[in-house]
Amino acid sequence: MTIAIWIGIVLLFVTSFVGLIFPIIPSVLVLWGGFLLYYFGISNDELSIVFWLAMGLFTALIFVADMLANNYFVKKYGGSKWGEWVAAIAVIVGSFIMPPFGILIVPFVAVLITELIILKDVKKAFTVGYATFVGFLSGTLAKVLIQAIMIGWFIVEVIL
Repeated sequence: MTIAIWIGIVLLFVTSFVGLIFPIIPSVLVLWGGFLLYYFGISNDELSIVFWLAMGLFTALIFVADMLANNYFVKKYGGSKWGEWVAAIAVIVGSFIMPPFGILIVPFVAVLITELIILKDVKKAFTVGYATFVGFLSGTLAKVLIQAIMIGWFIVEVIL
């Protein structure tokens, strides 16, 4: 039974990274599913209160990092609030269109068109579209690093 639970934990951890390519999968919640599966299925003593508090902080950091990266780059390059909203929606839609490339291409094109309509300046709209692309990549990189730290900490807690 323990082997089946460990397989489930590993699958949940892997799925949390798949969620970075398919945003419809809630990466952080899936990651927490792995932690909780261990807690309720294998041992409820080994994961310390410090672990749980840190995981809560890292979870908040994942959400903040994602929002800040996108907002920072879009605002820095003169994007509108509409551009920010369109980018967020386009990431989800793009994950279903030509995955995994759709989450890069669809937001860029959607923001480019949105900003062209609003700003009526091709160069500026292209810059904002590019900023959306860079913001998405930055946020995704931050999420990969934070999730890796969370999993690494989990492994250390379980082994030690």
